[in-house]
Amino acid sequence: MVWNGILLLVTALLPPSGPGWQWPLRPAPQILRVFDPPAHPWDPGHRGVDLAATPGSLVYATGPGRVGFARDLAGRGVVTIVHGTLRTTYLPVHPSVHPGRRVSAGDPIGRVENVLGHCGQTPCLHWGLREGVEYLDPLTLLGLGPVRLLPWWDAPPWNPAEAPLPPPDPPTTRRQ
Repeated sequence: MVWNGILLLVTALLPPSGPGWQWPLRPAPQILRVFDPPAHPWDPGHRGVDLAATPGSLVYATGPGRVGFARDLAGRGVVTIVHGTLRTTYLPVHPSVHPGRRVSAGDPIGRVENVLGHCGQTPCLHWGLREGVEYLDPLTLLGLGPVRLLPWWDAPPWNPAEAPLPPPDPPTTRRQ
């Protein structure tokens, strides 16, 4: 079936991904909750991903950058790393780095704190990504994350008159 709207799977508006980006936990963790951005900035949503984590496990920088923030905020440790125009955030983390320090992908930046609440009774690491004021799915850094369908513009035009018709419905009999 050829038509102008043949769709291809493409990755939606990804930040740069590739070998420079890594998981913040090792081995690659189970994803407990996916990125679910709100329709409007003031609406509720989930502005990152939650990864299954064991309290005390090491947290690693997902890419090269500079530590922008590393301290307690609202009762839990937070580390933010600036990667050019992107910022990754990790919490709850007891930081082992200080603001201004340069890090490479895979450098330890702290340990998962034993703070319950964000993921209910399950310990987790919340991993966020921002570009400016816009929240993005951090899984896109790894080449993962949402996909969306886009039209294939090189397809020949679709003419509905040439489309095959479905078979007619079988006749029904009524009881009198």
